[in-house]
Amino acid sequence: MNEIILLCILAVIGFIAGVINTIAGGGSLLTLPMLIFMGLPPAVANGTNRIGIFIQSIFSIAGFRSKGIKPKLFGLYIGICALIGSLIGAQIAVDIKGETFNRILAIVMVAVVLFMVFKPKMNVLELTERITGKHLWLSCIAFFFIGIYGGFIQAGVGMLILLALTSINHLNLVSSNAVKVLVVFIYTIGALAIFAYTNQIDYLYGFILAIGNATGGWFASRWAVKKGDGLVKIFLIIMVIAMAIKLWVDN
Repeated sequence: MNEIILLCILAVIGFIAGVINTIAGGGSLLTLPMLIFMGLPPAVANGTNRIGIFIQSIFSIAGFRSKGIKPKLFGLYIGICALIGSLIGAQIAVDIKGETFNRILAIVMVAVVLFMVFKPKMNVLELTERITGKHLWLSCIAFFFIGIYGGFIQAGVGMLILLALTSINHLNLVSSNAVKVLVVFIYTIGALAIFAYTNQIDYLYGFILAIGNATGGWFASRWAVKKGDGLVKIFLIIMVIAMAIKLWVDN
């Protein structure tokens, strides 16, 4: 296929992923396998995907700040813990065999989609925030391990972050999302450093993907799309199952 057409498709996939990340979460379930299908080795696809995540996080943080929502210092603490974990996770991702990574990704993709479909509704509107004392320490431990997972594979990490923030710290969903994008921004710095140092990034694909990610995230947050949540989930389920089967069978 013509290289320009491939880049256009990648930008479109990035746009869709940006919208999905904003509406439902799990956009990397599309971008990561897409990069693999385009011919990148799994480790390079994993590293390349982080450029889009990093730039999208910058746009997301700016979007929250424009609405007067700023993460508390608490977000910086758990972000640093996740950063330490991400260095470990990214190194594991670089060292693992490509075939093994593809099969792990296939399993993770299906598991994350099942979580999206069956996850319990989170309602913390009437609960008091718990971001100091033992709950801060519990969060630091939890986010260290979330950082390992995020550094390793990224896909679905947003839902893990929201689950931790709402269950451990009782943050409402608006505050949780603001903290989430800060945490992802911080730990992605570490993951990107590992992938860049080991030459596991295709910068052209990465920046094309980032354009789509950032644009999709901006449009979705700008118009606060909510009615499309169900449709996005159906689309995501179909695409992820198809990609997971292909990843598994091709090994």
